[in-house]
Amino acid sequence: MAYVIGEPCVDVMDRACVEECPVDCIYEGGRSLYIQPDECVDCGACVPACPVDAIYFEDDLPAQMGEHLADNAAFFADPLPGQEAALGSPGGAATLGPLGVDTPLVARLPRRVG
Repeated sequence: MAYVIGEPCVDVMDRACVEECPVDCIYEGGRSLYIQPDECVDCGACVPACPVDAIYFEDDLPAQMGEHLADNAAFFADPLPGQEAALGSPGGAATLGPLGVDTPLVARLPRRVG
C-alpha cells in the first residue's frame, strides 16, 4: 500500500509534501508530483502538508480520482515520454531532480490557470 497524489496537484505542485516526506519518495514531473509506491513507507506525513488535499492513502482515494492510482504507479513502471526506460525505484527524488515530463493521463488534462 502507498499514498497517491491525485488531480488537485496538477498545475499546482506546491511541494510542501516533499518537504515533509522523510524518505524522499515524492518525485516531480512537469505538471504534477508522484509518489514512488515502493519507496513510500506509508507514514502519511505528506497528507496534512498538502494545501490542495491531493494526497490520499490508496484505499481512500475518491472514486473520481481512481485512475490516478494506476497513473501514479505508471510514472515509475512505464517509460515516460522521451525516455527509453522506466524510472523504477530511483532511491530518492532529491538526487534525481525535476523530470519535466508527466504520464499521458496528466499530460492530457486541460491546463489549470490562475
